[in-house]
Amino acid sequence: MTERLLLVDTATPTGSVAVSQGEKLLGEIVLSGPANHTDHLLGNIDELLRGVGLAIGDMDGFGVVLGPGSFTGLRVGVATIKGLALATGKPVVGVTSLTALAWRLPFAALPVCPLLDARKGEVYAALYQWIGEEFSPLLSPCVLPPDRWLERLSNDVLFIGDGAQSYRRLIEERLGESAHFAPWPAHACRASNGLGPALQMLRRGEYIPLEGLIPTYIRPSEAELAEIGRYRG
Repeated sequence: MTERLLLVDTATPTGSVAVSQGEKLLGEIVLSGPANHTDHLLGNIDELLRGVGLAIGDMDGFGVVLGPGSFTGLRVGVATIKGLALATGKPVVGVTSLTALAWRLPFAALPVCPLLDARKGEVYAALYQWIGEEFSPLLSPCVLPPDRWLERLSNDVLFIGDGAQSYRRLIEERLGESAHFAPWPAHACRASNGLGPALQMLRRGEYIPLEGLIPTYIRPSEAELAEIGRYRG
């Protein structure tokens, strides 16, 4: 099958958009800086599609990385894809940023642990195992201080992501020779990473109703934390 799929990833400051036809990547544009997410995302989508000789109406579906990640970036990406879906009537699928990052290492023999630096001394983390033609979750996505997350791990694990880079020394101290790391170019988040799982969901009809298309934050926003603080006095 040759479904045409456009996917947006604005979960990190270095966002990206990618388009595929079937299992072939047609093109990808990497964005730079959160301002571009707001001001230039639609322009980059248009540039990408024109570059591969396609238009929005040619897409069979849209994908978006739902998070966790930058709250502002996630809202921009979700709103953009929701608008395109409303305009074209095409379905939408959603991928978590941790799943997309794990897909940089398909067919890995070891469990894969994507780590994203969540700031404030925490990481967004999950654990996956490649089974058949996709990753199966072993530990669900969460946000924790890295030392507490590492307490959940045993045996050999393959780490990937900017969180793995930031806390590599701690990981090696805690896990020793059981800790393995992806090559440095693999740590960057890219929209093309999410095309694999998004295409599988599109083919299985696992669409997200537009009224249910919302970011996956995991961590409460600063405004929510402030509201909780006021409520507790």
